Amino acid sequence: MIAFLVRLIGSVLLVSWVVGSLVFLLLHLVPGDPVAVMLGDWASPADEAVLRAQLGLDLPIWQQYWNYLFALMQGDMGQSLFYQQPVTQLIAERFPMTAHLAVMSLLLAVLIAFPLGFWAAMRAGQWPDRLSMGISLLGVSIPNFWFGPMLILLFSLGLGWLPVSGAEQSGSWILPTLTLGTALAAILARMLRASLLEVMFEDYIRTARAKGLAGWQVYGQHALRNALLPVVTLLGLQLGTLLGGAVITEVVFDWPGLGNLLVESIQRRDYPVVQACILVISVAYITVNALTELTYAWLDPRIRLPS
Repeated sequence: MIAFLVRLIGSVLLVSWVVGSLVFLLLHLVPGDPVAVMLGDWASPADEAVLRAQLGLDLPIWQQYWNYLFALMQGDMGQSLFYQQPVTQLIAERFPMTAHLAVMSLLLAVLIAFPLGFWAAMRAGQWPDRLSMGISLLGVSIPNFWFGPMLILLFSLGLGWLPVSGAEQSGSWILPTLTLGTALAAILARMLRASLLEVMFEDYIRTARAKGLAGWQVYGQHALRNALLPVVTLLGLQLGTLLGGAVITEVVFDWPGLGNLLVESIQRRDYPVVQACILVISVAYITVNALTELTYAWLDPRIRLPS
């Protein structure tokens, strides 16, 4: 377990350094000047030079990179060029909103996908199977950038039941949660059905039936637990994506989360915020993958973490 934690911390640091370095270099190679964005087109060259010196953008790239790494090792992600606030403060304000949306979407997906996938597997080849897979295929096929606005047109503008966007009003989280959760539920349902069908004809399932166990015991305790491994993998990957910020959905609903902040910062050439957002996304992904491995060990006793 200690060796596993050491590898985890090492991988987090290594991937964070690689991602941070690549993002730093790519942002400085992309055309566009944050000073020009901040001051506007009518700023004088003297004003631009003064602001560029204040922000440290007049230094050579290698020196800017070293200053960035040195500050990052001290836990300082820098100062936002646009908001003029510490980047850590902006991340601390936005990340809980993304985490809330991610958790709610994941819960909704599980509540929909597990009964749907289980029902389809139990009635494989029959009309419940075809109906369930038809619904899931529809959910997979509809893109979020279309489904989100359709929900707004129906429930916000048409019926007036829910807010259009933002997070200030009660119930603001419902539409973005539906947008993300239904798409994820469709994928999970198909994965769960396929996994259950693979294990239903294994020897231990026939043995459990021969012992006279009830159907819910055979499928719920034996088949489902062994079929969960690929589902857990998918859940871990999707949770990492959601924690990183479901960019399209957050932009559509103007949700004040990490994905929306990332898009705004890219448009404004706010280098420190973009770098910090991508670092947080990377660390979240790595952490979720590590938790997925721990879940593997709990679900399948044959899997053992290196000591």
